[in-house]
Amino acid sequence: MIAMMQTRGLLTGRSLFALIAIVCLWGVQAMAADGLMTVRSSYGPKDTMNRLEAEVKAKGMTVFARIDHAAGAAEVGLPLRPTEVLIFGAAKGGTPLMQAVQTIGIDLPLKALVWQDASGVTWLSYNDPGWLAKRHGLGSEVAAAVNGMTAALAAVTKAATGSQ
Repeated sequence: MIAMMQTRGLLTGRSLFALIAIVCLWGVQAMAADGLMTVRSSYGPKDTMNRLEAEVKAKGMTVFARIDHAAGAAEVGLPLRPTEVLIFGAAKGGTPLMQAVQTIGIDLPLKALVWQDASGVTWLSYNDPGWLAKRHGLGSEVAAAVNGMTAALAAVTKAATGSQ
């Protein structure tokens, strides 16, 4: 088929290379976004992060760290739009997953990223627990824990962002 197209002048070596490059790059970008949930916030970055942290604590989860990447960048003289990570979780929710497959511990505790894009819009992103379970080959025996984690993340995200 490609040979036929080449003989008719429809696909040159350069255009074939460009087409392959585009397909490969598109695949990498799509793969990088697998499992990433991103929700637009009605609030600014600081307010969104403060609301997220308060909501996580209100749900009885532990906040392990709050990392301000923009502040770190500023300390070394580099610009970065607001970008903060909250690391949080609950042993009651995460432990059953690690009991099933310990490698999920690399993705726990949970993390949420609050960031501002170039247009000034604030976003909250996190890894979907169902995707994490799939990534680590977890079975249906932990479905209740994964569903609980998913519901908790959805609730704190909704409260933090003011989303519907």
